[in-house]
Amino acid sequence: MQKMDILQVLRKYGAQGAQALSNATPVNTGRAAASWNYEVGKEKGTYFIYWTNSDTENGFPVVIMLQFGHGTRNGGYVQGRDFINPAIRPIFDQIAEDVWKVVTSA
Repeated sequence: MQKMDILQVLRKYGAQGAQALSNATPVNTGRAAASWNYEVGKEKGTYFIYWTNSDTENGFPVVIMLQFGHGTRNGGYVQGRDFINPAIRPIFDQIAEDVWKVVTSA
């Protein structure tokens, strides 16, 4: 395991997750779907993947409005739709499976 490049593995999953999120994002203009990205790193001995989305409306993240719902200008409400969790769950499952294989074969 010492020779394994963990950051490279995380980059692979980061890209897969960003693509899965992009594919699952509800499309109006396509801007939110095209705005997914990821960051991987290591800090204080802990590796991480962050998925980000840069599309904002009036300073607020559009994907958060889509995920959790939001009020409208005329006083209405748009119900949120959980698209993030189902899209990213298979990526988490694959990470867990691959890590388990590495740990048990070491």
